[in-house]
Amino acid sequence: MSLVRNPARYAQAEFLLSVPHPRQAPQDEGFEVAFAGRSNAGKSSALNTITSRKGLARTSKTPGRTQHLVFFRLDDHRRLVDLPGYGFARVPEAMKLKWQQAMRTYLTDRQALKGLVLIMDIRRQLTDFDQILLDWCIQYQLPVHILLSKADKLKRGAAKSALLKMKQDLQGYTGISIQLFSSLKRDGVEEAQQKLDEWLRWDEVIETSETSETSEP
Repeated sequence: MSLVRNPARYAQAEFLLSVPHPRQAPQDEGFEVAFAGRSNAGKSSALNTITSRKGLARTSKTPGRTQHLVFFRLDDHRRLVDLPGYGFARVPEAMKLKWQQAMRTYLTDRQALKGLVLIMDIRRQLTDFDQILLDWCIQYQLPVHILLSKADKLKRGAAKSALLKMKQDLQGYTGISIQLFSSLKRDGVEEAQQKLDEWLRWDEVIETSETSETSEP
């Protein structure tokens, strides 16, 4: 049975916590979907567009300002996570390495993490770190959904060609899906939400330890 879509679920997103390291993250339970990408790929804009919350994730003309893992609450058991941007930020190399280590720890150890949304500028090629990130996800069997962002910057035919090329480039990978996306025109929002619906398992009723205790005779 397919899940009935309810986009309003994402509009209730609210800031929960911002931490520099995964060990300071909320309790590792429930369902999380993380958003990652090059610092100027439109990651924060994608989060704001998908949730219909213009100011939810901080956007800036200076890429790389997201230096923490930022958790957004959807309900008591479901969260979206904005991961540190990479590759473009004008910060010391030591800081970049620290971000990358935090991301790797989160991606490989976090049990609540059910999927990764990777935002890539449709006009750019796969970067070395995009490749590393995908390899981590494949190794740890974490599904990835790629948003080819800023699709409005290309004509329709060129955008479709870019999508086809990316699919061909990633043919050898499993667990990866790809779509076109535009925050400006809100193109691809429904498709992205459908993938989140799948990972966040809105149809599952989650029993907490408190609920289990009180239900015992």
